[in-house]
Amino acid sequence: MQVRDAVPGDIPAITAIYAHHVRHGTGTFEEEPPAEADMAARVAKVQAEGFAWLVAEDEAGQILGYGYFAPFRPRSAYRFTAENSVYVRDDIRGQGVGKAVVAELLRRAEAKGIRQMVAVIGDSENVGSIGLHLSLGFRQAGVLKAVGMKFGRWVDVVQMQKALGEGERTLPP
Repeated sequence: MQVRDAVPGDIPAITAIYAHHVRHGTGTFEEEPPAEADMAARVAKVQAEGFAWLVAEDEAGQILGYGYFAPFRPRSAYRFTAENSVYVRDDIRGQGVGKAVVAELLRRAEAKGIRQMVAVIGDSENVGSIGLHLSLGFRQAGVLKAVGMKFGRWVDVVQMQKALGEGERTLPP
């Protein structure tokens, strides 16, 4: 498996992976899958801002999953904090793809000078994503109870956080 920057040819696979999670999961609170053009615009925006959108690809060139990090919030005081997201093809979840993608996102974010990485995980029952983030050193920072409504039920959001590099120990240059 190789983790690399997403390119335009990856958009159909990225869109299909995300569409499955939108239709069948609570890891995202979107309820209608975006079109390929919308996903292409999302990827282009993240990359144009100097952040990473990555894909995991197998030896045959099949996209197994993807992830990205982008600004946590738009206000300037948040400029050293990013938020990550990761989605894996449903038929291969739990095989280390997500962990490889997030590990590379963390490496790139730290190299960029990001000091805090935040994960906003849909559904407190999403043990896969919570466990993946815990395994990479994230800690749970809080739970927002019943803030989403999807598939006819209330859904929590789990907030997780990991300090990168010097974290809060020093001021950035």
